[in-house]
Amino acid sequence: MSRQIVLDTETTGLDARDHRIIEIGCIEMRGRRVVGEHRWYLNPDRDSDPGALEVHGLTTAFLADKPRFPQIVDALVALLDDAEIIIHNAPFDIGFLDAEFLRAGRTERVAQLGRVTDTVPMAKKLHPGQRASLDALCKRYGVDNSHRELHGALLDARLLAEVYLAMTGGQGALGLAGDFDAGDDAGKVQRNNRAALAIAAISAPLKVILPTAAELADHQQRIAAIFKKSGKSLWPGEGPGEAS
Repeated sequence: MSRQIVLDTETTGLDARDHRIIEIGCIEMRGRRVVGEHRWYLNPDRDSDPGALEVHGLTTAFLADKPRFPQIVDALVALLDDAEIIIHNAPFDIGFLDAEFLRAGRTERVAQLGRVTDTVPMAKKLHPGQRASLDALCKRYGVDNSHRELHGALLDARLLAEVYLAMTGGQGALGLAGDFDAGDDAGKVQRNNRAALAIAAISAPLKVILPTAAELADHQQRIAAIFKKSGKSLWPGEGPGEAS
């Protein structure tokens, strides 16, 4: 699958049987390039537990005029369909999403929509015995999360996208998780655009510059001089009279 969705959720509590999703954040990538961001705030028709509210800061008053899950489910299904779905600690988010599908009378389940990749076991395999929290991985891969005072689904999806790229291809600190969600809406858009441009530039194929005929000739002369002085060739096939 060339399309990948990095997904995170925020919830009113920890038990999917009683609690609800209040935010879904997704980073959409194609060929390891960010091509879009998607976020839904949701009215859960209940208060958040005090502990959960301390984590995400999304109040009942803020969520009161937001859509309910059945109103956004079609868009979510279309986004996840036939994609690789990348989640940190996938059982938690999948449990909540599948519970919301069930409440909405839908037959879809996350694992049936796309292939799920859980970055927690991936990190534990790459770094045995080390912490595998998102904060720990950000520190290990040099991803700036200093602005992460509160958790947010889209913010955490951005951080996870950077971590995932670093874990799977050596890319990290791409500027994706800069000072988002601070300032006015125009500032947010500008920062998001800069982050997307940075990712596109860094993840673009490397340009290969071939030597000119003159540079090749200079190289051969240098090799011949070294061979004459030392009687040894630096590389097989690079001595005078040898095929290069």
